[in-house]
Amino acid sequence: MNYTVKDRFLKYVQIDTQADPNSSDVPSTAKQLDMIAELEKELDQLGIPYERGEDGGIYAHIPANTQKQNVPSIFFCSHVDTAYDCSGTNVKPIVHENYQGGNIVLPDDNTQVISEEKFPELKDKIGQDIITASGTTLLGADDKSGVACIMDAAYQLINNPNIKRGKVSLYITTDEEIGRGVSHVDLSKIGADFGYTLDSGNIGNFEFENFSANGLVLTVNGVSAHPGYAKGKMENAIKILSEILAKLPKDDTCPEATSGKEGFVHPGKIEGVLEKATAHFIIRDFETSNLEKHEDMIKQIAEDVLQAYPGSSYTIESKKQYRNMRDVVDKFPHIVEYALEAMERLHIKPNVGSIRGGTDGAVLSHLGLPCPNLFSGQHGIHSKLEWTTVQEMQSAVDTVLEIVKITEEKA
Repeated sequence: MNYTVKDRFLKYVQIDTQADPNSSDVPSTAKQLDMIAELEKELDQLGIPYERGEDGGIYAHIPANTQKQNVPSIFFCSHVDTAYDCSGTNVKPIVHENYQGGNIVLPDDNTQVISEEKFPELKDKIGQDIITASGTTLLGADDKSGVACIMDAAYQLINNPNIKRGKVSLYITTDEEIGRGVSHVDLSKIGADFGYTLDSGNIGNFEFENFSANGLVLTVNGVSAHPGYAKGKMENAIKILSEILAKLPKDDTCPEATSGKEGFVHPGKIEGVLEKATAHFIIRDFETSNLEKHEDMIKQIAEDVLQAYPGSSYTIESKKQYRNMRDVVDKFPHIVEYALEAMERLHIKPNVGSIRGGTDGAVLSHLGLPCPNLFSGQHGIHSKLEWTTVQEMQSAVDTVLEIVKITEEKA
């Protein structure tokens, strides 16, 4: 097979597409559209019809070539934006061909070292071609590896008519990293029965469950007084909020002490003055019903602390963010079966796991479009130590094509 995924990936990562959580623009940064324009040019070259959504994302469609009737329409999804945690400007990708083990020291900052200690999976990459950044930026494998895999899969489908398929749609989003990836989705423009995001890590990774998530804002209203004459009068909202935060669990129910299927409560931002102080929380759990329990814990702590401050009060505002995709995907077991069978045919060992976060697919699933998550070869994401391998991306392309074949065969 004449793969194009490596060259596509190397081109994509050099386009700065960092999202901005503080921007109200759609998409949040205009530079994301630079990569969208590149993808549109490639789709034109392939003769694949597409349209750009109001958020800058792409809806593209490869027509069916099978004689079978009622073959389900399938879609594949990834995002162009990169995380705001680490610079994505002037990314210089480096291909370390035929990796033979040991540390990879990044040349523009030799304190940045990709090691087997940090990434044990490196031991399984002997002989592969590893792609890194140069040490001063992230790489962008999250999720330009997914975009490259989808675009190469499209190339393969167009150039190999012997691969029988129903309609295959491509959905490329913006602003996924700031939680807005499918905020403006038009399901009718995707036009599919089910699909898969390519936004996961090591080869074989496959996830069809994720955290359910709420956002919570706790506001403490204190009592202001002149500090020179405050005795018996002042109730400092900053100090009250600090007492509440100090009583949060430290050995469980927090990100630094949980793993696997354990949920957590996490204050990510605080702000305030004497009279009013606010904490912004994210609440996460695989069991949606536990979100309310976590919020009740915060409420109880606040009430206990406020007993010592009769003039002060608090409010809690909770907002739904996303939900566990498994609640939906479990109703369509064939979607999971197709992905696992595809990997089995390719002699890829599946690693079925759970996402301690969210994906565009989680939101799409709860909008009625079930969408689990496939590997695309991401490692060390959101950091200067991010890397992928050419061979993993090629395996992801193969998996996409095999899913397309299976979907047609079983219709």
